[in-house]
Amino acid sequence: MSRLVVVSNRVAPITEGEPTAGGLAAGVLDALKQQGGIWFGWSGEITDDAVAAAHVERTVGSITLYTVDLCRRDYDEFYRGFANGTLWPTLHYQVGHAHFDRAEFAGYRRVNALFARALARLVQPDDLIWVHDYHLLCLADALREAGLRNRMGLFLHTPFPAPSVFMTDPVHAELIRAMCQFDLVGFQTEDDRSAFADYVLRHAGGSAPDGGWLKAFDRTVKTGVYPIGVHVDEVRHEAEAPANQHYASRLRASLLGRSLILSVDRLDYSKGLRPRFIAFEQFLERFPQRQGNVVFMQIAPPSRGDIETYREIRRELEAEAGRINGRFAEVDWMPLRYLNRGFARSALMPLYAEAQVGLVTPLRDGMNLVAKEYVAAQDPDNPGVLVLSQFAGAARELDAAMIVNPYDEVGVAAALDRALAMGRDERRDRHVAMMAVMRRNSLDAWRDRFEADLRA
Repeated sequence: MSRLVVVSNRVAPITEGEPTAGGLAAGVLDALKQQGGIWFGWSGEITDDAVAAAHVERTVGSITLYTVDLCRRDYDEFYRGFANGTLWPTLHYQVGHAHFDRAEFAGYRRVNALFARALARLVQPDDLIWVHDYHLLCLADALREAGLRNRMGLFLHTPFPAPSVFMTDPVHAELIRAMCQFDLVGFQTEDDRSAFADYVLRHAGGSAPDGGWLKAFDRTVKTGVYPIGVHVDEVRHEAEAPANQHYASRLRASLLGRSLILSVDRLDYSKGLRPRFIAFEQFLERFPQRQGNVVFMQIAPPSRGDIETYREIRRELEAEAGRINGRFAEVDWMPLRYLNRGFARSALMPLYAEAQVGLVTPLRDGMNLVAKEYVAAQDPDNPGVLVLSQFAGAARELDAAMIVNPYDEVGVAAALDRALAMGRDERRDRHVAMMAVMRRNSLDAWRDRFEADLRA
């Protein structure tokens, strides 16, 4: 069987016999272990000069990890610039945070070409190339220019916006043409796939044969929906494992019997953290009987700290947390715990299991695996309640959650009160329904369906 060549912006560190962090890493490694292959990406190192040659990071069994370094200019223009300063906000409908600079787009194309040159030396003619996410939308185009005719697939972990939003990016047409150089383009939800198809049909002169196929730019491209999942049994095992209970035990002791509302998000404007804080404030104001009896804990690891927008978010949240606590706190009760730090996956799963409410309210998200991990971590006999944004991809599957509009802070507050008051039978029924969907759309199913369609 041909090898699988996985390409992503970063390569996850892996150690034989130890669990990996995150759905992407777990799904990719399972696929690579089945037939052997390569995982290729940026090393995370910034060097004085760009180096196009890939070097072996390590080999684990039949998997070889290759990485390339980036020079400072490439990092600034490709990663900080176009990928995260232009594409990320646009794809998440946050066009107010987007900026465009043609030099940064040139850097984005340049790094995609650098990846292509390094890959071309490693890839064999029958290898399958599976590319991940928004950093590498132009990689197939660069690989085709390098002469590769392999089957190539792109999976977009982020949302794909409506054409009118995507077209705010001045190079939207060039990006779409480059994406159509892939043989398969996969999305998290049908809304995302339809938005891409809508652009191709209405603005790129394309046509749509049956079955998700698109014809454009003298190519035929397959599109599909592949919702990424989690290993539900593994999550529950990690939540229950005695060795993982250190932080959960400390948390339980500190709550003194109070109910816990828990959110876990990377520090990013797409996650809707400030509106969530305001919604919690509304909850305390509108339901005063809850004061002193509920704690909201927000875990928000720092993200992209060298980008000013993200430093502003951090300052803003620290100020909001202080203001809300200053307004409502008592000598023996702090309503909002804001932790600007990360926790290992093994520590997080037991924390999910402790929470009576999982509050997941991004303004826009491709999927949001926190929502799925929260559900999977729960005790099935006495589960908590998931309060989930309608704009998370997970809401298309987990419709048994309490679905809310994150822009409606009063509505989110009311949902929190209802979640805390919900009886055990209803909580069980909702949990059973969500678990059934998550077992069907597991991480294995995501990986196997995408890989099968890429081979077909």
